[in-house]
Amino acid sequence: MSTSHKITQAGLAILLFLAVVGAILFVASRFSGRKADRTTAAVFLLPTVLLLSIGLLYPAGRTLYLSFFNSSGSSFTGFDNYTKIFTDHDDRIVVRNTVLWVVITPFVATGIGLLYAILVDKARWESAAKALIFLPMSISFVGAGVIWKFIYEYRPDQPGIKQIGLLNQIIVWLGGSPQQWLLNSPWNNLFLIAVMVWIQAGFAMTVLSAAIKAIPEDIVEAARLDGVKAWGMFRYVTVPSIRPSLIVVLTTIGIATLKVFDIVRTMTGGQFSTSVIANEFYTQTFRAANQGLGAALAVILFVLVIPIVGYNIRQLRASEGR
Repeated sequence: MSTSHKITQAGLAILLFLAVVGAILFVASRFSGRKADRTTAAVFLLPTVLLLSIGLLYPAGRTLYLSFFNSSGSSFTGFDNYTKIFTDHDDRIVVRNTVLWVVITPFVATGIGLLYAILVDKARWESAAKALIFLPMSISFVGAGVIWKFIYEYRPDQPGIKQIGLLNQIIVWLGGSPQQWLLNSPWNNLFLIAVMVWIQAGFAMTVLSAAIKAIPEDIVEAARLDGVKAWGMFRYVTVPSIRPSLIVVLTTIGIATLKVFDIVRTMTGGQFSTSVIANEFYTQTFRAANQGLGAALAVILFVLVIPIVGYNIRQLRASEGR
């Protein structure tokens, strides 16, 4: 396609957009008062609803539909795909790993972020310390996976063979033997989870640090005058004051953890009993050509996300006094 043709298409798209906006304004001008406001809002919302229907609602409905069919989508199988997920040994490991990720990652990452936010609060080197722990957030999950794969890298413990993995080299320096960190189940899942914690702790620290700084100074001073010590200040002042932010951080990291794919795919490819639902969905759909099972895994992932999102919305509304 020539450059001039692309420019012509771009020009036509702009003209079409302006024509749509003009039509919306013309329709709105035919009404007056509250009716005009409602008409304008409805007309402007129509493209959004249309795009959401095409890009979200239809794919979700189609995925749910395909989950009740066989691998090629040609024969109705009912709940066979869902039954397989919860009865097959390998698929149960996938579900177990996903639960392990969701149970551990949000709480550990949030705990580390909160501890760090409290320790560096109002310190002279606060900005540099926060930038250091926030730095992993600027790295893609694939990049983080590559970095940590080198950290966990294993070489046989034989004369003349040097370790290139940082962790194994430290162990050798201390007189130990190198370990195959990513091969031994179920501990290899914990080493993968450590990568996610490393990334998300910076996000937790940033949000919680802002929440701590927003605590009214008079509350802190009153607690100190009452003789509240450091632990009491944390338990009875800091945590209750930042509770809405804690919930937001926990649920946000929880949703991100449920959808984790890049780290597992980059570091192990889902082998050695490390696969999670998002990775297995990709494998079944695009590698094994099993549309039915892949769709069922996607539906389960969607169902698992809904309660977390719903709880987050409820807490936000409660904090706003609605």
